Amino acid sequence: MPNKRGHAEDITETYYIGLMSALGNRMKDIEKPQIAIVNSWSDVNPGHKPLGELARYVREGILCSGGNPGEFNVPAPCDGIAQGDGQHYILPQRDLIASSIEAMVKSHGFDGIVMLCSCDKIVPGMLLAAARIDLPTIFLTGGAMLPFVEKGRTYVTSDIKEMIGERNSGKIDEETFERRRSGICVSCGTCSMYGTANTMGTFLEVVGVAPFDSSAMLACSAQKMRQAKDVGERIVDLVKEKKTFKSYVNKESIENGIKYVSATGGSTNAVLHIMALAKALDVEMNLHDFDVCQSSVPVVTKLKPSSQYNLSDYYSAGGVRKVLEIIRQHIDDTRPLVMGGTVRDSLDGFFAENSEVIRLPDSKFYENGCFSILYGNLAPNGAVVKKTGVDPSMYYHKGPAVVFDSEEDVRKYMLESSIEPGSVLVVRYEGPKGGPGMRELSIPAAMLIGMGLEKSVAMITDGRFSGATRGPCVGYITPEAWEGGPIALIEDGDLIEIDLESKRISLLVPSDVLDSRRMNFKRKEKKVSGVMESYRDRVLSADKGALWL
Repeated sequence: MPNKRGHAEDITETYYIGLMSALGNRMKDIEKPQIAIVNSWSDVNPGHKPLGELARYVREGILCSGGNPGEFNVPAPCDGIAQGDGQHYILPQRDLIASSIEAMVKSHGFDGIVMLCSCDKIVPGMLLAAARIDLPTIFLTGGAMLPFVEKGRTYVTSDIKEMIGERNSGKIDEETFERRRSGICVSCGTCSMYGTANTMGTFLEVVGVAPFDSSAMLACSAQKMRQAKDVGERIVDLVKEKKTFKSYVNKESIENGIKYVSATGGSTNAVLHIMALAKALDVEMNLHDFDVCQSSVPVVTKLKPSSQYNLSDYYSAGGVRKVLEIIRQHIDDTRPLVMGGTVRDSLDGFFAENSEVIRLPDSKFYENGCFSILYGNLAPNGAVVKKTGVDPSMYYHKGPAVVFDSEEDVRKYMLESSIEPGSVLVVRYEGPKGGPGMRELSIPAAMLIGMGLEKSVAMITDGRFSGATRGPCVGYITPEAWEGGPIALIEDGDLIEIDLESKRISLLVPSDVLDSRRMNFKRKEKKVSGVMESYRDRVLSADKGALWL
């Protein structure tokens, strides 16, 4: 019985027993550890459909180990489905998910939690909830989607977006486009690329709160079902051992996670979510601290969309533990794991053959991490680009601005106009407040690739990019345009300089001209209502994790 409820003779406890009995619980069930299965199952999101079945196996494990499971659901939006207007509502749901879990778990007095999650905003939302609640907690992700194979080449969902540009530029015909579009998602599971979902899913493993290999293994594998039973059994042990979330996740484990994400060329969205997690845990960390940490490791793997290798290739090559083995000298391998033992224990008993998918340090892809955190008069509080997704010829770029005040405007321009090589496409009023919601500009970014412009045209925004984005795309610029940041002052033709090696982004306009523009600045109004109005009123800037609840 939950030990925080008071004595059995209390009226609150009596009420609790009566209502729990209505659910089919016997007194001996009520006296067991009460385990919340926080499920994000949905049949409107392919990454989350497998979680319905997995929950059954988690439940079996809990019962076998002497616990009493109770399951409830939370929203699970798909970033890929929610394009255009729907994207406004995606990032705000991270905090809604966190808050709904916090409220439900605390109101019902559970003793432990199993978080079932898969996709981009659900994993970080559940992480924030776990940090706030601080109960014994284990995460389990749904597993990966099968890749689509055609003529010996594999395709994953990130390829769809690039195909839009390929079709528009005549690189592929309509029949090929339609065939690949309809067939590219072979099964349910997380998209088989190294986007935000799998970056954050594997981050869970590194910080110690999810079993190793849980993200990269196929959703349809029997091993995933067995793993779910193990998780169900283990959470009851954690409750008995009184090992809470914060027993595993602290500054040291977060730093391990940052180094892992950087070594694997992870999603730029991980920067946003890890900053939010640090704040939820009261861990002091700013964007500069993040940069120092991420730049301390070599990049030893590149996965789709930055290479031809998909998530199943990564799993076969040894996955998370192979990477940790290679960067072992850079991490704290004494950190404990929810499934038992430490990182060191797990690595000592692990072996995977060397392969081209995950490289050794002497053949690394890059020396100093996968991100470039940029500063300058265009981004006084910072901006982020995934350097490992940029062709080296674009590490330095200077060109004239072409300015847009929404994603829709830049999409229309790219489809209908001739883009001048050398230009910098500036997409503003897409920040947390300006959007509102900080949409991902994943389709315009992918269209650049599909149109063959990734070596001549850059794109910058105060919005976000997808974890599946590659190319010279700088996002998360702060302060954002809505707040009167320098990006709001850019005019067509202004020269913009981007230097990834020097970590600088500059607007090459005299300061007196910028001062004059600032005096005449008028915010572009975007009327919103409902949840988005509340979001705009409360949300923090991107460099602070864009938290709002």
